[in-house]
Amino acid sequence: MADTTGNTTGAGAPVGAGPAPRKSSWRYIGPGIVVAATGVGAGDLVATLIAGSNFGYTLLWAAVIGCLVKISLAEACGRWHLATGRTLFDGWASLGRWTTWFFAIYAVIWGFVYGAAAMSSSALPLQALFPDVMGLEWWGIASGLVGLVFVWFNKYNVFEKVMTVLVGVMFVVTVYLAIRVTPNLGDAFAGLLPVLPDEKDSVLNTLGLIGGVGGTITLAAYGYWVNAKGWTHTGWMKVMRLDNRVAYATTGIFVIAMLFVGAELLHSANIAIASGDKGLIQLGDVLEQQYGTATGKLFLIGFFATSFTSLIGVWHGVSLMFADFLARQRGEREARADELASGRREKSWSFRAYLLWLTFPPMILLFQGEPFRLIIIYGVLGAAFMPFLALTLMWLLNSSRTPREWRNGGLSNGMLAIAGLLFLVLCVKQIWDQPWAEFF
Repeated sequence: MADTTGNTTGAGAPVGAGPAPRKSSWRYIGPGIVVAATGVGAGDLVATLIAGSNFGYTLLWAAVIGCLVKISLAEACGRWHLATGRTLFDGWASLGRWTTWFFAIYAVIWGFVYGAAAMSSSALPLQALFPDVMGLEWWGIASGLVGLVFVWFNKYNVFEKVMTVLVGVMFVVTVYLAIRVTPNLGDAFAGLLPVLPDEKDSVLNTLGLIGGVGGTITLAAYGYWVNAKGWTHTGWMKVMRLDNRVAYATTGIFVIAMLFVGAELLHSANIAIASGDKGLIQLGDVLEQQYGTATGKLFLIGFFATSFTSLIGVWHGVSLMFADFLARQRGEREARADELASGRREKSWSFRAYLLWLTFPPMILLFQGEPFRLIIIYGVLGAAFMPFLALTLMWLLNSSRTPREWRNGGLSNGMLAIAGLLFLVLCVKQIWDQPWAEFF
C-alpha cells in the first residue's frame, strides 16, 4: 500500500536511539502478525460465516473494505508512536481529562466482561475435542490461567513467536477449509462488486461486516507492540507500514476463507448456525458430517488457535496500555517508546495487576452467567471505542503534537474520516438496539 500520509518528505529526526534498517523487509515483521491474530476472534469468524450463509458471496467486497479501513487505523496508531516517541494514551491525555475518564471506565468494565468471554471462547473447542475430561467452566479457567502464566513470565519477543505459530495454525486451517469446500471463483469475483443484498436492514448489516472484523481495542494496542518490538523512531516507519499491510492481508485471508465456507457449505445447503462462538461448534459438526472426522477435528484446533490468540493478545496488549495509563496518571514523563522497548512495562506492577483483573474476577461470570446491566454498559462502551479511536487519531495527527512531515495527508484523513463515520453509525445502532426499558 502507498504511504497513507500523503507526504513526500524524508524521515524526521529519530525520536529514540538504535539503528533502523535502510529498507523494509519481510524478516522484520512481527507486531502485525500479533494484531491480526488478536483482532480476529471467534466472534468475527462467526459473523463472516453468517454473512456468507445468508448472502453467499454478495458481501465479499464489504469484508475487503473492512480490512482497508483497519489498515488505515493501525497505520495511524503506529505512525503516532514512531513519529512522536509518545504512546497513544499520552496523546489522548493531551486532548483533555475526558479521555482519561473514558479509558478508565472502559478498561475496567470491558476487561471484566471480555475476560469471561475470551476464556469461554477458548474453552468451547477444548471441550468439544476432549468432552470427557472436564466441564466448560473449568476449561475456561484453565485457558485463563495458562494465558496469565504465559504473559506474566514472558516478554514481547517470546509472546510474538508463540502468536506467530498459532497464526500459522489458523492460516493452514482456514485456507484448507476454503479449498475443501470448492469455492465458485466466478461468483467470488462477482462479490467484489459493491452490491447490497436485497434484504431489510441490508445497509446496517453491511456496515456491521465492514466494521466488525478485527475492529477492537487491539488496533490501539498496535503502536504499543511496535515499540515493544524495539521500533522507537521514524527510521522504522517503512518497516511498520509493511508490517501493517501484512497484518491486514492476513486478516483478509481469514475473512475471505470463512466467507467462502459460509457461502459454499452453509448457503448452498440452506444450513443456519447460531450467532456467537457456539456457531463454530455447530460448523464443526457440519464439517465432520460432510468431510469426515479428521476435518472436523482440524477445524476445532483452528477454532482454539483463533480464540486463544485473542485471549493472550488482549492479556498482553491491553495490559501494556493500562500500565501506560497508570504511569501517565502518576506523572511519569520519560520517553515512553524507549520504556516500552526496554520491557520494563511488562514487569511492572500495573501491567500485572490488569492481567489479574482480566483473569480472576471474570471467572465468576463463567459460573453465574452474564450480569444484564453490565453487559449493556459493556456493549455501549465497546461500540463507542472505535469512533473514539478514529476521531482522536485524526485530531492528534493533524495537530502540532505530530511533527509536520508525519502529519496526515489527504488519503489518510479520508480513510480515518470514513472509519470515524462508519463506527459512529454502528455505535448509534448498538446503543439504539440495547434493551434500555429492561435496564431501568
